[in-house]
Amino acid sequence: MADAYIIDAVRTPRGIGKPGKGALSHLHPQHLAATVLKALKERNHLDTATVDDIIWSTSTQKGKQGGDLGRMAALDAGYDIKASGMTLDRFCGGGITSVNLATASVMSGMEDCVIAGGTEMMSYTTAIGAEEMAAGLKPLGMGSGNAHLQKIHPQSHQGVCGDAIAAMEGITREDLDALGLESQRRADIAIKEGRFDKSLITVYNEDGSVALDHEEFPRPQTTAEGLAGLKASFDVVADMSVQPDGQTFRQAINAKYPDVKFHSVHHAGNSSGVVDGAAAILITSKEYADKHGLKPRARIVATANMGDCPTLMLNAPVPAARKVLAKAGLTVDDIDLWEVNEAFAVVAEKFIRDLKLDRNKVNVNGGACALGHPIGATGSILIGTVLDELERRGLKRGLVTMCAAGGMAPAIIIERV
Repeated sequence: MADAYIIDAVRTPRGIGKPGKGALSHLHPQHLAATVLKALKERNHLDTATVDDIIWSTSTQKGKQGGDLGRMAALDAGYDIKASGMTLDRFCGGGITSVNLATASVMSGMEDCVIAGGTEMMSYTTAIGAEEMAAGLKPLGMGSGNAHLQKIHPQSHQGVCGDAIAAMEGITREDLDALGLESQRRADIAIKEGRFDKSLITVYNEDGSVALDHEEFPRPQTTAEGLAGLKASFDVVADMSVQPDGQTFRQAINAKYPDVKFHSVHHAGNSSGVVDGAAAILITSKEYADKHGLKPRARIVATANMGDCPTLMLNAPVPAARKVLAKAGLTVDDIDLWEVNEAFAVVAEKFIRDLKLDRNKVNVNGGACALGHPIGATGSILIGTVLDELERRGLKRGLVTMCAAGGMAPAIIIERV
């Protein structure tokens, strides 16, 4: 098989994902996606007529985020009409999956130049959720409304799942707060030292004025005392009656794990931030890169997908990492830097403990607790982040993975060229 190479990676800053409050919240999702696609085109003098496909990730494909964002954003970005596009949904994992599928297309020899990425305007999806709540619709867990599926695989709310896992693993709120605090500290250092600058691009309004040119979400003033004083978020959610039969989110977990007793230990400070953002990665064959004068930055070593218990939802990153390492013929010691999405602090904490990782190699520039998690875009953002940091430190390999609803996790290993 042919090798697949990362030529470039770009992303927007992450804006606060609240309607009318975040710096990006007034923009159309296509505009945000078009922004990163334009940046790839301009930075690499890309002849877009030679782009075989654009594989995009968007989790909530409703309204403005519906209608094949990958294709529409490419047209909005001025790409040649020959550059096809598609949009996928693997919940939170889509941003890695878009890259993995692009990689498979190039490695198989079916394509030579593919752009992968994702967009999520959580300010928009939050507004949709508020409208649904106002209309009397209750928030649903994954698989809700399907009584047959709920009997086979009871599924809950992701925050409630995080709390249940913490109880099962003996991970305390103090442990989770410490991880959240460290995420803020590392993100603050990374921003001050310009570690994100290589990939970060400014988002402009339609009139040419600057919409956002910096990370909007981080709270470097966070303290341990401040985190300790925050009220836990999911006890009320856990006891919401959301299923047709009246089952609560807590009961959904206890239907599968009857002996698990848990209370909420996650809150805004040790959970991922709600933000808007987009990212794009240019992937080509060696032949295409040589022909068009492009310099590869990294080779994609291996990709993998893994499923785990959908009732607990968040536990697949560890087996996904083990699977992709086995496929690459590598061990934990062969990985220089790790990125595991901080959907909730318990995900990263369990990941570090289970794989016995050096904490100084995991999420070294902070994670989603500090920077936010624009669902469909995050995986692509993390791949660019680990690539930039491998280059900055002169290191070789990075592994990226993240949990996704339904109990899934994609994973990827890249190697700096």
